[in-house]
Amino acid sequence: MAIVLGPNRYGKAEVRVVHVDRAAGRDGPDRVRDWNVSTSLAGDLAAVHLSGDNAHALPTDTQKNTVYALAKKLGGIEPEAFGLELAAHYTGSQEAISRARIAIEEYPWAPLGPGGHSFARSGQYTRTTTVIEDRELGRSVVSGVADLIVLNTTGSQFWGFPRDEYTTLADAYDRMLATTVSASWRFRTPDADWGPAFTAAFAALTDAFTQTPSYSLQQTLYGMGSAVLAAVPELCEVQLALPNKHHFVVDLAPFGLANEDEVYYAADRPYGLIEGTVLADDAPDAGIAWS
Repeated sequence: MAIVLGPNRYGKAEVRVVHVDRAAGRDGPDRVRDWNVSTSLAGDLAAVHLSGDNAHALPTDTQKNTVYALAKKLGGIEPEAFGLELAAHYTGSQEAISRARIAIEEYPWAPLGPGGHSFARSGQYTRTTTVIEDRELGRSVVSGVADLIVLNTTGSQFWGFPRDEYTTLADAYDRMLATTVSASWRFRTPDADWGPAFTAAFAALTDAFTQTPSYSLQQTLYGMGSAVLAAVPELCEVQLALPNKHHFVVDLAPFGLANEDEVYYAADRPYGLIEGTVLADDAPDAGIAWS
């Protein structure tokens, strides 16, 4: 039996970098970019695995330092633009590296007070960006959000489902719907007006959650993905994961109290997990986008 080296990559995970844009001067207002940057490189790296020859292995510490240096040189740009520049730096400066994958999580901060120097971390969601640059296959950009917790107190249904000997679930004609949204959207090309595109996609995503009549969480997922594609022509594909965070009406009858859909128990687990992809009918091949 022959043993060979398979696909491999390496990098620096979760480089925490905060950039303060002071372009407006000491009188402000400042702008804060708070990122978690992970780099991953691939290419001619067989020797480092097979014989411990490090000639082609750019240190992960150097990758960390590069993130900080480019944060200074590039300023407080959009994460997609930063990821493209960082990926191009690695593939352009290291002959052995033919592929770079950059993943960025951005934590939003909102201005606090009139001075322009005070901020509160919003905690509403995490903005995500993944950039891949491959010398042979080209570049791709996928952006999105994670950790976006949303809830509709009414307007959700689930009934008409198949039943068998193990089914105990009752039909629901008006229930609470809560989920933690993970959504990723793929750009047609690695060239867009990144900030406005994110703003429009996020607004469409959340508007669709509030406005889509829901007979199932699957229907909600499709409505959200469709709204994002309709709002941002630069996008061609949306992938969503929506865990169904169940809220159960508490039985208060033992205490002589009526519970008219007011008091709920928020269950931690298990939960339903609904996942799906919504595509434009003219979407180009995904290529390296999701790898």
